Parts: sequence; structure tokens; C-alpha cells
Amino acid sequence: MIEKWSERKSYPWIVVGLLWFVALLNYLDRQMLSTMKPAMMLDIPELDKAENFGRLMAVFLWIYALMSPISGIIADRLNRKRLIVCSLFIWSGVTMAMGYATSFNHIYILRAIMGISEAFYIPAALSLIADYHQGSTRSFAIAIHTTGIYLGQALGGFGATLSKHFSWHFTFYSVGLIGMLYSIVLIFFIKEKKAYEIDISKKASLKDELSQMYKGLGILFGNISFWVLLFYFSAPSLPGWAAKNWLPTLFSETLHLDMSVAGPIATITIAMSSFVGVLIGGLLSDKWVIKTLKGRIYTSVIGLTLTLPALFLLGYGTEIETILVGGILFGLGFGIFDTNNMPILCQFVAPRYRATGYGLMNLAGISAGAVITEFLGKAEDNGGMGHIFVLLTIVVVLAIVLQLATLRPKTVNMTE
Repeated sequence: MIEKWSERKSYPWIVVGLLWFVALLNYLDRQMLSTMKPAMMLDIPELDKAENFGRLMAVFLWIYALMSPISGIIADRLNRKRLIVCSLFIWSGVTMAMGYATSFNHIYILRAIMGISEAFYIPAALSLIADYHQGSTRSFAIAIHTTGIYLGQALGGFGATLSKHFSWHFTFYSVGLIGMLYSIVLIFFIKEKKAYEIDISKKASLKDELSQMYKGLGILFGNISFWVLLFYFSAPSLPGWAAKNWLPTLFSETLHLDMSVAGPIATITIAMSSFVGVLIGGLLSDKWVIKTLKGRIYTSVIGLTLTLPALFLLGYGTEIETILVGGILFGLGFGIFDTNNMPILCQFVAPRYRATGYGLMNLAGISAGAVITEFLGKAEDNGGMGHIFVLLTIVVVLAIVLQLATLRPKTVNMTE
């Protein structure tokens, strides 16, 4: 069945479509928790404290971050299809198990396991898409895939709504089951494609594998542009993860709304504007890079620039119209930025090291997200987090300046 599908000219886009739903589940499963806190507090009273909730969100991010380089190294060496299928099946099983949780410690452990399993998806999926789309469709293909992420984020906002009408247990059960079933579907329709050759005629020893790993890391860290990419990816992740994990709470408290209403408003505002942003960023980047090699970089800078006024509106806004405009601007700008991360990496890193490179970028970006998530939890307990959103504009400005001043790509697609 796979062979028949893979022979079609449209198969590279079929791959994007199949992985689109995985991306949706990837963010839906992790995001639901951020809006289900009020419902879960009735059974797990420790969640009443914002600092504890921040710890719960942060443990996922820390483990996800630490596992990302490892998952990237493995994806560059092994079959990415198998990694994607196994990753989806395991994190969906964890999501289902969340519905059976009876204590804070139980949820804490499950979130940690989810961090491990979900970390194997993004580096493998994005490098696979990049290998299928090596021409002028790369940014748009990744943009389509990224819309799944943002739709999953938006649907995660309805976790509070579902838990109010059914139960938080039922919400975790149903979403987890869907993911486990879909992982079986992927077995029959996804095919691996490497843009470089791996000698499988002989089994590599552990020493050989470690040697290749160290070589890849040496090449990446010996490239000054990669260090710049690490910073420019992690700096915007501070406001990015702050918005994903704490915006529902900010909306609820600032606008005095019940979380079952504030949750969907916050996540849909950010996610749907990001949905539009990734499509605009993908199309613009693919066209601009034909005219100038820095086209993808310029597109990314436009996106980050839009987040600056957005953070002021989110931090200081008191009316629903102001905060909604801030949310829309932030989502639009972050989407334009987000969709160009892997395509820009492809201009500086060869195919055989891209999953590793993106894994390291995830380590930097999500570590920043974990720090800000815990920090905002403490800020919330001490009277509010709005001013923190405004202060985050400083790191975004630094990322823009560094990106424009130092990144000078020599090709659209680095080969070796």
C-alpha cells in the first residue's frame, strides 16, 4: 500500500497531510491541561496553587527540551517513520492514562513521560518533510504542517469546555484513544525518505555510532551561524511559551471571565492568528528566497517585529478589544517566525545533521520556555504577570538585531 501511494507525484504533500494530524494531536494533548486546571482542582487540590501548576507545565518542557537533542541524533541515524509512529502511540497512551490520575504526583510523572515521548516527533517530522520538499515548496510545506500545531493548540482551549460538560477524565480518555488508533493508520501510509545515503549493509558498532554522533555535534557547534540560530530560536520562545501556557489565565483574570470561556478565547485567538501567520510566512519566504538568499531571514524578522507591540497590549491591556488585538498580532507574528525555523536551518546545515540541529534548537528554545513558565507561576502568586510579558520585548529585539547582523546564507539548501 505504501509503495503505491509513494509513487504518486503528490506523495510529498500526502506526507505533509498525514503528519498534519499528528502535529495537531502533539499540541492538543500537551495544551489541554493549561485550561483544565479549575475542573481538575476539585479532585486534585494541589493544583489550586499557581506555583504547583507552573511546575506541572514546566516538567514537561524541561524533559522535552533535554530529550530533543537525543531524539534529533536518533532521527538522523534511524528510520524516522518508526520514531513518529512509536512517539504518537506512547504519548497518546500517556494522555489516556492522565484520565485515571488521582494525585498531583501521578500527573507530574505522566507529564514527564509525555515530555520524553513527544520530544521524538518534531525533529523527525520536520526533517522528513524537508527531505520530501527540497525545492521552492519547503517553507510552505512546513507551514501547512505547522497549522496542525496551531489548530491543536486552539482545540486544546476547549479542554475546559469539554470537562465542564462531561469530565476532565473523559477528555483525556477520548483524545488519547484517537491518537493511539491513528498511529496504527500511519504504519500503512508513511514511507521514509533520506536525502543522503546511510550504509545499511553492515551493522555499525556502538563506537562507530558514537563517533558519528560526536562528528555531527562538532560540525554543528563549529558553525558560528548555528550558535546564532540557537539564540534567535530560544529568545522568542520566552514570550511564545508564556503565551501558550499562561495566556488563558491572563485572559481569565484580566477580563474576569470563567476559564471555560477564557480558555477557548485565549487559545483560539493566538492559535488561529498563528495559523494564518504560518501560511503567510511560508508563501512569502518561498518567493522571497528566490530573489535573495536572506529572504527567509527577512520574513522571520517581520514576524518577530509584529510580536513587539503585541506584548505591550497583552501586558498592559485591560479591555477585551485591546487584549484580543494583542493576541491576534502576537499569533500572526509568531506564526510567520515559527514556520521559517527549519527552512533557515536548512540553509546552514546539511540534511544528515538537520534533525540533530533542530533537536538542539528545541533544547534551547524549550528550556527558555520552561524557565518562563515557572517564573510566571511565581509572579502570578505574587500579584500578576502582565508586566513580565512587556519585559520580554527586550529579548525579542536582541534576537532581531543578531539575526539581521550575523546570518549570511550562501545557498537555499545546504547539501554538505
